[in-house]
Amino acid sequence: MTHQELKESLKDAMRAKDQVRLAVVRGLLSAATNEAVTKGKGPDAFLTDDELISVIMRASKQRKDSIEQFEKGGRPELAASEKAELEILAAMLPLQMSREEIEAAAKAKAAELGVTDKTKANQLMGMLMKDLKGKADGTMVKDVVDKLFS
Repeated sequence: MTHQELKESLKDAMRAKDQVRLAVVRGLLSAATNEAVTKGKGPDAFLTDDELISVIMRASKQRKDSIEQFEKGGRPELAASEKAELEILAAMLPLQMSREEIEAAAKAKAAELGVTDKTKANQLMGMLMKDLKGKADGTMVKDVVDKLFS
């Protein structure tokens, strides 16, 4: 997703009077502006596609964490609204890798780096996340790496 596509999505949500989608896209545009300012580009600058994907992934992770907390706290109505927002965010992200694809990538990277035990698991995790950035959920990658050496 590009910055321009995100702005078009905002217009579409406004025309459709889709309040949930409108709130999500506005939040993403705000987060993208904050990210641009943080990177020293200024508030009117566009982020690269990779930077925008990382903003969307961060928002998605926040929704997942919120859903988990609301469900633990016995607030299913709040969890439902977060799930609706998460669905919108998921549609904006590139297709995520399956667990099997992540396992194959982890085994290949471990062989390439010569990692055979848990002592270098963090190094493997870092290199793997660098390779799979935007393509795989970090929590799932960590789980796969942990199980690889258990």
